Amino acid sequence: MRSLLWVIAIFAFAVGVAMLADANSGYMLVVFPPWRAQVSLNLAILVLLFGFIAAYGLTRVVSRAMDLPGRVGLSRARRRQDKAFRSMRDALQALFEGRFSDSLRQARIAYASGDESPVAALVAARAAHALNDDKSYRQWMARAAEPREGRIAGLLTGAELAIEDGDLASAGKSLQALRDTDHRSTSALRLALDLARAEGRWGDVRETIGQLTSNKAITAEQARPLLRQAHIEDLRALVSRPELQLDHWRKLGKDELADPEFVSQALPLLAAAGQGAVARRVVERLLDANWDSALARKYVLCSGQAEEAGDALAKGERWLVDHPDDAGLLFSLGRQCMAAQIWGKAQSYLEHSQRLQPSADVRLALGDLMAALGRGAEAAVHYRDAARLAIVV
Repeated sequence: MRSLLWVIAIFAFAVGVAMLADANSGYMLVVFPPWRAQVSLNLAILVLLFGFIAAYGLTRVVSRAMDLPGRVGLSRARRRQDKAFRSMRDALQALFEGRFSDSLRQARIAYASGDESPVAALVAARAAHALNDDKSYRQWMARAAEPREGRIAGLLTGAELAIEDGDLASAGKSLQALRDTDHRSTSALRLALDLARAEGRWGDVRETIGQLTSNKAITAEQARPLLRQAHIEDLRALVSRPELQLDHWRKLGKDELADPEFVSQALPLLAAAGQGAVARRVVERLLDANWDSALARKYVLCSGQAEEAGDALAKGERWLVDHPDDAGLLFSLGRQCMAAQIWGKAQSYLEHSQRLQPSADVRLALGDLMAALGRGAEAAVHYRDAARLAIVV
């Protein structure tokens, strides 16, 4: 229907033009001395109209011909950009799939095709690093750092890969350069945490964990084992300085002292510095609240001396009423009785623990007990069994 209306409109227009031309009897006189020309006004209008159309068409042809080199250049640039995009996509996919040789090759193509962005260089650097091609890795890292916008990404990547390689000095320089640029990001904090752990700077580890937690970059559950390790390493470093170790223990928060795993790891370190007794109340509260056989096994480390040792032994025997077949508690009581020279009870507890759960430390304790009683042959048997169990474990 619409096409029909257009046809009718065109014919109507043509008829109108024809009627107008027929009614127009005017003429136009063109004088160019010594020549004169008289033409119909209708013809003059047609000549002018077709002349304008011809001039416009010629102008467009000339214009497009002059623009042709630029259009060809744009077309080539677009093809290079498409090629670089496809190569970059393939390089990333190969990198994530572990096809590092393919990733390096595609990243080179992307970079050579005009995508000289730091992203292509960093992908190539990661692939070269995974291939242990140190020369190529350094070349691509240098290219990634050339443009200003690639400096941050290059420093982060360099720090991460340096930590993987154990090159802590280079990682430290990269992270310091990031701090100098006032760059603050979760990725930088995580790398700072990894570096601090690798270098054993446990105070910095705790501080960085606090920042990550406050930024909600890690949860409290994720932070707990890291903080536990930091405190344990601090206690380990202070074994030879009992006063400082005791001061550190007393500054621990409620969360750490309520963690059975942390207390269990801390007890041997405190005992090595002669400070085991300071943890006794903490251990007793934990065991009263939630029984833990592994922690009960180490209760002997905090039993103390003299009257404290007697109180600890009495406490352990009260627990034994509720946990008569707990191998860990029986081992601890056996050791406590040995310290108190209650030889009969010590042997009974240790042999019961060995029957329930054979282990090298129980055999070793029985060997020490037999040696203290002057029964060398039996002690030798227990020592051999302890060695065998230790090797098997």
